[in-house]
Amino acid sequence: MRIPFMDPVWISIKTTFVSTVIVFFAGIFLAYALFRYKGKWKTFFDLTISLPLILPPTVLGYLLLVIFGRNSIVNDFLKSFNVSLLFSWSATVITACIVSLPLMYHSAKSGFENINPEVIHASRTLGKNEWETFFRIILPLSKPALIAGVLLSFSRALGEFGATLMFAGNIPGKTQTLSIAIYFAVASGNFRQAFFWVLIMLAMSLISIFMLNAWKNK
Repeated sequence: MRIPFMDPVWISIKTTFVSTVIVFFAGIFLAYALFRYKGKWKTFFDLTISLPLILPPTVLGYLLLVIFGRNSIVNDFLKSFNVSLLFSWSATVITACIVSLPLMYHSAKSGFENINPEVIHASRTLGKNEWETFFRIILPLSKPALIAGVLLSFSRALGEFGATLMFAGNIPGKTQTLSIAIYFAVASGNFRQAFFWVLIMLAMSLISIFMLNAWKNK
């Protein structure tokens, strides 16, 4: 049976888990691609991926509206497939991915850069191709950094508010995440409901921090 006041919890959990899975693979791919790339555009690509870390949420939300809004080229293309992202659950996932990707990217990049280059060179010297070296050497040695990246990305996606509100809106049962629900509950004077959701958010955040510290201390 559906419990309406729990909708923000399930929406947040679903959005956070889906975005974290996407960001995990995207972050590793981008980090490894730039780890190997030695061209002059490396700094530009690195700064572009990192941009969501420093952009105000309202600016990020505005840019998402420009890119995916009703009058955008992207929206016209998606319309041909009968797909609309604006004010949809998919919009919450896209926003969560964009704001949390830099954390996964930088964690993975740090893990790759901390590997002794001689170990990678030795693997190639022994006849291992690029994929074998990546999966058997680079990924296992970067495991602590990758796990930290996952937990940081999860926490960031869970707490996303401003850009999500602008791009996905506040639609109960559809796009209303915990952060948005707390804000509007306080704005309407429903402090008891807001307190309940705050406790859930605190519990989930503390679990993420505990897991991160546990892995760091291994």
